[in-house]
Amino acid sequence: MAMAYNFQIIEDCLKCTHREDRLFCNLSREALIQMQNIKATSVYPKGAMLCLEGQAPRGIFVLCTGRAKLSTTSSEGKSMILRIAEPGEVLGLTAAVSGTPYEATIETLEPSQANFIAQADFVRFLQEFPDVGLRVAKQLTHNCKCAYGEVRSLGLSNSVPEKLAKLILQWAEHPIDLSVKKPNEISIRVTLTQEEIAQFIGTSRETVSRVLSAFRRKNWLRVKGATWTILNRQQLENLVTT
Repeated sequence: MAMAYNFQIIEDCLKCTHREDRLFCNLSREALIQMQNIKATSVYPKGAMLCLEGQAPRGIFVLCTGRAKLSTTSSEGKSMILRIAEPGEVLGLTAAVSGTPYEATIETLEPSQANFIAQADFVRFLQEFPDVGLRVAKQLTHNCKCAYGEVRSLGLSNSVPEKLAKLILQWAEHPIDLSVKKPNEISIRVTLTQEEIAQFIGTSRETVSRVLSAFRRKNWLRVKGATWTILNRQQLENLVTT
């Protein structure tokens, strides 16, 4: 397999070792062969724009490797991150299915691979393989639940520390393995800047910096570059009221 940015490029969906673990990719052999014929594989650097909010839908992106952020911007120029997409997710799905403009800007957070399928090809693909429609419905349901979760977090959280604690605990559901750490510690990889974290929870960068400093001072959290380690999960959970 070809390599890029220290990861293997998955050019053949039929040979992908992650296929069975991913909702949209776990298709019948016939559907996978057809998808292989209509997709275009690309590797993107960190900060690449896959699509822009308000842009006419060109197609969908199946994220194979890496992560991407979905954000929206107000007419005044204020940005808000809607969610972080993980490998296996289909991006731009609502726009491609409905024929409406992309509802968010999608930008890679790290070097990533994505398979692009043009809108017309994707619609024909759905018509030819009705079982793929169920996968699409499940992906759209997942997107909707994520949106509800973010609205709930922003609308019902009483303070920025609570919002940030919720976000950190959410990230803790996908910990990383470190060779040296204590049994009760949870390490996570955070590639968002403090400005992006502020956009995620609806506050200012200065406030995020202040709250993170407080978490570190209380020995609840350790931050070393992109590696954050939760030292006292119980204290973070105590901040979360709902």
